Amino acid sequence: MHIMEGFLPASHAFGWTVVSAPFVLAGAARIRTIVRERPEARLTLAASGAFAFVLSALKIPSVTGSCSHPTGTGLGAIVFGPSVMAVLGVIVLLFQALLLAHGGLTTLGANAFSMAIVGPWVAYGSWRLAQVVGLPFAAAVFLAAALGDLATYVFTSLQLALAYPDPVSGYFGAALKFGSIFAITQIPLAIAEGLLTVVVIEALSGKIRDEDRIAALSGGRE
Repeated sequence: MHIMEGFLPASHAFGWTVVSAPFVLAGAARIRTIVRERPEARLTLAASGAFAFVLSALKIPSVTGSCSHPTGTGLGAIVFGPSVMAVLGVIVLLFQALLLAHGGLTTLGANAFSMAIVGPWVAYGSWRLAQVVGLPFAAAVFLAAALGDLATYVFTSLQLALAYPDPVSGYFGAALKFGSIFAITQIPLAIAEGLLTVVVIEALSGKIRDEDRIAALSGGRE
């Protein structure tokens, strides 16, 4: 992540675009509802998109010869729910492909599915589970953002393995190889993203106590 322009076979690029489309449409409907019911949430929506853009635009060299970066999608998933991040993530990825040559247009669907769909849903699921088991607010935010980051890269490894299975060990061997390329760099980055997300949410929500903080930011979730 980001998978570069032209790297995926055309059938895979088309398939991931088709699979991603319903999530993006659902996210657009969710954003319309949020803006209609709570116009004051526009600023937080913009901040969530900007956070994802800045973090995912970073290119940090990996000791395995690739590069890696945080994703920044956990923040929006926690505040507004995962469907919103499908739209914000596509916008982020589109601008990065056009302005930064980071990712690509043909691979937009695949990149969107891993970073804007899988990552946010894992982040949101982790956030809700952490609430159920009674983790402190900061710990729940950290866990959600970190796991959402890691999930993006795990799923990207699976996408690449599906496109380019190993001649000997097949799909699973390729998935292991692609995953190992990211793992050494991505684990500390996921930890860093989790910590940064806690700081940002604390700053946005001020001194409101625990379970009331996210509701104060978004006016409610899906």
